[in-house]
Amino acid sequence: QVQVVESGGGLVQAGGSLRLSCTASGSMFSINAMGWYRQGPLKQRELVARITSGGSTNYADSVKGRFTISIDNAKNTVYLQMNSLKPEDTNVYYCNANLRIVAYDYSYWGQGTQVTVSS
Repeated sequence: QVQVVESGGGLVQAGGSLRLSCTASGSMFSINAMGWYRQGPLKQRELVARITSGGSTNYADSVKGRFTISIDNAKNTVYLQMNSLKPEDTNVYYCNANLRIVAYDYSYWGQGTQVTVSS
């Protein structure tokens, strides 16, 4: 059984910073990639940032230059450093872990962490 647990959300003023963390634990696995998503206007989950175990990254255009994703493979943990936050960044942020277990790939989601940016 794999668990994905996020932490680090909260309330911050516009222009401030927050750091989100997400750790995958449980069964024996290797990480393919981990990423952060948030809800779009139609409540679909939209990519914020994603990183592979090898360190390749991609970001949503709206966060480029402000957010930085990093991964600690030894700790099975991904971080999202969010700087220059804007009120429109207010959302629930979900962590996704794409893991390889034996010969198959599985996708796991965390419960989400609330980020609120006040103007």
